[in-house]
Amino acid sequence: MKSLLKGMFLLSAFASLNASAQIKLPRILRDSMVLQRNAKINIWGWASKGERVSVRFNSQTYRAITGNDGKWAVQLAPVKAGGPYKMEIAGKNKIILKELLVGDVWLCAGQSNMEHQMKLHDIIYANEIAAADFPQIRQFKVPNTVNLQAPQDDLPSGSWTWAGPAGVRDFSAVAYFFAKALYEKYQVPIGIINSSWGGIPIEAMMSEKSLQPFPDVLAIIEKNKDTAYINRSAHNEPSGAQPSKIQDRGLTEQWYAPSYHPKGWRPFAVPGYWEDQGVKDLDGTVWFRREIEVPQPMTQRGAKVFLGRIVDADELYINGTKVGATYYMYPQRRYAVPDGLLKPGKNLFVIKISNKAGKGGFVPDKPYQLIAGNDTIDLTGYWQYKVGEVNAPARGGKAGNIALQNQPGALYNTMIAPLTNYTLKGFVWYQGESNTGNAAAYAKLQPAMIQDWRAKWQSRDLPFLFVQLPGFMDYSYWPAESDWALFREAQAQTLSLPNTAMAVAIDLGEWNDIHPDRKKEVGDRLALAAGKIAYGENIVYSGPSFQSAVIDGNKMMITFKNTGSGLCTSDGEPPAEFAIAGADKKFVWADAKIEGRKIVVSSNEIAAPRYVRYAWADDPVHPNLINKEGLPAAPFRTDE
Repeated sequence: MKSLLKGMFLLSAFASLNASAQIKLPRILRDSMVLQRNAKINIWGWASKGERVSVRFNSQTYRAITGNDGKWAVQLAPVKAGGPYKMEIAGKNKIILKELLVGDVWLCAGQSNMEHQMKLHDIIYANEIAAADFPQIRQFKVPNTVNLQAPQDDLPSGSWTWAGPAGVRDFSAVAYFFAKALYEKYQVPIGIINSSWGGIPIEAMMSEKSLQPFPDVLAIIEKNKDTAYINRSAHNEPSGAQPSKIQDRGLTEQWYAPSYHPKGWRPFAVPGYWEDQGVKDLDGTVWFRREIEVPQPMTQRGAKVFLGRIVDADELYINGTKVGATYYMYPQRRYAVPDGLLKPGKNLFVIKISNKAGKGGFVPDKPYQLIAGNDTIDLTGYWQYKVGEVNAPARGGKAGNIALQNQPGALYNTMIAPLTNYTLKGFVWYQGESNTGNAAAYAKLQPAMIQDWRAKWQSRDLPFLFVQLPGFMDYSYWPAESDWALFREAQAQTLSLPNTAMAVAIDLGEWNDIHPDRKKEVGDRLALAAGKIAYGENIVYSGPSFQSAVIDGNKMMITFKNTGSGLCTSDGEPPAEFAIAGADKKFVWADAKIEGRKIVVSSNEIAAPRYVRYAWADDPVHPNLINKEGLPAAPFRTDE
């Protein structure tokens, strides 16, 4: 806990160094950075009080004198896209920045679907990674830090990286494909500032000022400023943090060892959850074992094991050797097998799974395989299981535990505020999963954040692009209410703000994965939106969106905006996922057909229709309405 709190205040300590005799630059101003073209460029830093500072760039020299606070700043004249450039900052000492490019810079922020790196999707995008050779696409990854006290002046670390086969693996997948599409179209350098943290609510990325209209949230901010309270109650478990070792029977008796003789093990069908296979309400550790017959040729090639996804944490042992481990539920499990570990014939595979709450086990409909070269062994089917340790049910729980990164303002202070001097082209936002339980609040929070960010960057119309959440969770085969549908509706309401655009992703989700693989389509759709909103292109940048509904006897005529070259479906079948209801709002599935730029919706069960919905579900089964440009229609309802 002490080390955590120390980390919270590192940035405050850094700011106090600005009285040093040495010129210091903020971490974002580094070699290989991308500067915003065709706009005044801010360059700033710290030095001793009254120190004269000069900045030489593009054959021009700019001068400043530090104030009493030790801060200095200059504003460079607009520059066309190009580079590489060199920048020299001089005072009592001299700093030279090299390999600078001038192009377009986008702040890409949000939670895990923005954070997810290319390397987490390296199967579907293996060719994209191998072919990446874009020195003019660069990313700055903002480090994950928190501060509950006040906005910070600087970041503790970070550097710019270009998109080569090695570096691109750590790029945000969504941001990379967004940047790549822009670069290929406009042929200018593209900079990505990736400020994201998995699982966080929008409030964490909002400033205290922007939260003034939300007194309940402000009360939390004030409470969190009490460091004694934080010392008592803070709990922080960043993504990937390893939990404390659980000394269960599987470890003490070495159930993973080939010398162990199993007794009392039971059959278990993989994939699946143990709560669905006879194990009731168990939180703790469960071990799984199976002997896998491996042919001799597969032992001579580099092998890897795919274990789909597992809830929550897992460790894989092969022939008694620990091969890999993951300590939180979301990543897909892909483990390389050390050379020489596999042997011809029977090999012992043992998996330890730890689960804290809810259903534990193997997520269905994911790959479970041993792969070597072109050969694959299916690992699904019956394994044997035994419980290693059972966690006692919580009795009342520990009051007041908080995750620091989820607190309002905590990430704005450290991951947004230090960037507000950096000149941008616009914002890209992919967040919302952590706020789906309160759509009404989000409909107010997101516009408040946008307006505040624009104010902080001193631009009232800076483009703001965002992703509407894709489908997720169980399919519903009957019209029903949906928190995720309500949330998507709340997101869409933000389009009332100028210079905003929404990338619809309803067709890109996976029922069993909150982090769907198809990140390229998301990035490409965001780039289309940027083409219209930020670059002024006369293009079709969005799929059909609801405009109006007119009752015509026993039918409803639905008119859309953004129909492009016309309405159609992604599979050539009639439009699906339309539901219709009368005054009682009891929805039934409807027949829908395309007539020009309208959809005609009806049902033999509804003689007097009043309301219609489209793709109104957590995860609609088959939302197939698109325009002829291939962009999907946004979910909607008329019964607000």
